[in-house]
This record gives sequence, C-alpha cells and structure tokens, in this order.
Amino acid sequence: MNNNGSNNQLMQIAQTALTPLGFEVLEVQVQNLGGQPIVLVRIDRLDEQPVTVEDLTKASRASEAEFDRVDPIAGEYRLEFESPGSKRPLTRARHFERMLGLKARVRGEGQAFTAPIAAVDGEMISFDVAGERVTLSAGSFQANLAEFPDRHR
Repeated sequence: MNNNGSNNQLMQIAQTALTPLGFEVLEVQVQNLGGQPIVLVRIDRLDEQPVTVEDLTKASRASEAEFDRVDPIAGEYRLEFESPGSKRPLTRARHFERMLGLKARVRGEGQAFTAPIAAVDGEMISFDVAGERVTLSAGSFQANLAEFPDRHR
C-alpha cells in the first residue's frame, strides 16, 4: 500500500473494473482539499450514449470492490464518478472525431492554444489555429473540450 497511488495505477484499477461493463475511463484525478482525499473518475460509455445516473451508480459499485481489493491509497478516501462534462478530456483520435468543429484547449509538444478541431486522419489531429493548420499526434499532447456541444455527440 502506498500513500497516494499513482494516477497510472488508479487509472488501471478503474479500467479493470469498468471496461468489462462498457465504460471508458477518461481521467482519474486525486483531489486533496485539506481533508479526506477524493479520487475522481471521469467516465464515458463505449457505445457513446449519454452517461446516466444509473451508469454512475453501476460504475461506482463495480469500482469500489476493485479499489478496496487493491487498496492504492493509505487511509480513508472518497471515490467519486462523473460524466465527461464540459471540460471533457480528449485523449484518443475517436474523441476528436466526435467533437470535430468544436474548440479544444491543447497543451504539449511545445504547443498551447485553444482552437477548433479541423480534421482527424488516423492518429493525426489537425486544429485551425488563427488560420494556420497545426497537426499533432493523438496521445502526444493534453486536450480538453473548450466549448460544450449543443447536443450529445
């Protein structure tokens, strides 16, 4: 047991519990706001349907057993689940395809910008940055959705 399970380890635990149930783990964050740590897990459905309250409950129950078994964090902590929300992490090419035309906040590979997702070609993601096309490889940078779609995508 270690003091604050690494995010990779926490991601792995969540994926072990949730992937078989049809969920994709988008992000795991440990928030420690002066009290009990909170492990926040953002999930999406692999069938790309909207995440429901029932989905969050199912994900929570399945994950609690796996987190208890592995015991990645010393002491008491709270496990919370969220749907992707307006700042949805974009990590795979498919995430960018679903949000084509919307603005993303991008950081990494020497880049920092907010721009519309212009195209997806295999693992290459292109953005329209002030009239210039910037193309980066999925997974080599961090990105979050910077505007909320008008409907579920």
